[in-house]
Amino acid sequence: MNEDNNFRNSIRNAYHRFGKRGISGITASSRVLPDFIIIGTVRSGSTSLYYNICEHPSVLDAAYDEIGYFDSNYHLGENWYRSMFPRQKIMDKIKNNTGYAMTGEDTPFYFWKKSVAERIFKDLPKSKMIIIFRNPVDRAFSNYNLGLRTKTEKLSFEEAIDEEMRFLEKNSFEKCANRKRSYLAKGFYDIQMNIWLNVFTKKQFHFLSTEDMQKNPKNELQNVFRFLEIPDYEIKNPQKQKSEKYEKMKDNTRKMLLEFYKSHNEKLFESIGKRFDWN
Repeated sequence: MNEDNNFRNSIRNAYHRFGKRGISGITASSRVLPDFIIIGTVRSGSTSLYYNICEHPSVLDAAYDEIGYFDSNYHLGENWYRSMFPRQKIMDKIKNNTGYAMTGEDTPFYFWKKSVAERIFKDLPKSKMIIIFRNPVDRAFSNYNLGLRTKTEKLSFEEAIDEEMRFLEKNSFEKCANRKRSYLAKGFYDIQMNIWLNVFTKKQFHFLSTEDMQKNPKNELQNVFRFLEIPDYEIKNPQKQKSEKYEKMKDNTRKMLLEFYKSHNEKLFESIGKRFDWN
């Protein structure tokens, strides 16, 4: 039985590496692993941040964003993961031209998963992690509106968060964060941050906020480049992807949620040594 399973797994992995990744899969062993990973947070602008970072002449992007290797695709193996990144000779060429070369990925779904933190530590213990936080109230509302657009949500926002609050009272954070309606749970940044700080050192992280990125994107990107230890570089027109418009949240709902998150936010600020203006 185990031999049959191993054979099926080998066939599946070969299909995903060679059949779906083509030449990238064939040349996987000559490709590099990422130097940095944007690990969170969902609905906070991680995709825009990633592609802005990749505009730096010393940074090469992955095949696509939200690879999800360390959670849903880990069974496909390291060579499948390597197939997503540039060849070493391309990296060497960039380094010869600019003096520096690195690559990375962004998968914001990593943030609330303990198993992911442990896997990254095992496979890439010296990697740099970037986390972009958004006011959890606005993040929750954005996540809810995504549910409306994808037709996975039919309740009003108030009905949805009321149902989730009842679920939160009876279940663990992990169970709450891994269900579809987890608008509130994914905003408990302090709990999620503890997962990572229990595995990695704080100096391996760079923290920024969606709000600061919107106010002064060029300055925030310079801070990211300094964290990555590459030269300053001005992105003339920072891009903004996956931006959607929707109706404004009710004032009394917003006021209630700001109070709901207050203690969680304070614990986060203390753990990362940085504050954000989330009033």
